[in-house]
Amino acid sequence: MANILIVDDAAFMRMMIKDILVKNGYNVVGEAENGLKAVEKYKELSPDLVIMDITMPEMDGIQAVKQIKKINADAKIIMCSAMGQQAMVIESIQAGARDFIVKPFQADRVLEAVKKVVG
Repeated sequence: MANILIVDDAAFMRMMIKDILVKNGYNVVGEAENGLKAVEKYKELSPDLVIMDITMPEMDGIQAVKQIKKINADAKIIMCSAMGQQAMVIESIQAGARDFIVKPFQADRVLEAVKKVVG
């Protein structure tokens, strides 16, 4: 099963996503609370997929996507956004994200996006 890195500045959000993934047989290899940590963890863990929040302190999700894409052009990243962040979602897709999920999360939407991206 796919190894996944979860990036969100809110611990409860990471927990929610982790819960959905683990219950469905995915392996959560790491978590990060901002973009800088996400890039470090990506280098360290080489996950199959990153689920990345857009709005975070230190380094936002879009910058983190750009950095991760420099490390691995084939990196698979799904963005998370709150309602009304359409412009940021478009920017993150242009930066190389494969898909996005909108908060509050629906488990089936999270799983659909993950299946689509990692197969």
